[in-house]
Amino acid sequence: MATGETGFADVTYDLISVQYHALKAGHDYGQYVRDAKNAGLDDLASFFEQVMEEDSERAKRCHEFLKELMTSDDDAGPAVD
Repeated sequence: MATGETGFADVTYDLISVQYHALKAGHDYGQYVRDAKNAGLDDLASFFEQVMEEDSERAKRCHEFLKELMTSDDDAGPAVD
């Protein structure tokens, strides 16, 4: 498995990146839900809640993939020279 400049396998870095961005976006979407509700736009609030739920599920899937990589592939962790 290729190892990038981070010292981690590229796929591990990629999963961590997707997980981070999904969790960060989920945090931001909470504000979007509040903004829509405060504006009386319940349909829009529901949309933001759906998007937030999808990102939460995406982050969970990344977590599961990372667990699988860590238990099945010694190359998934930090590179050792």
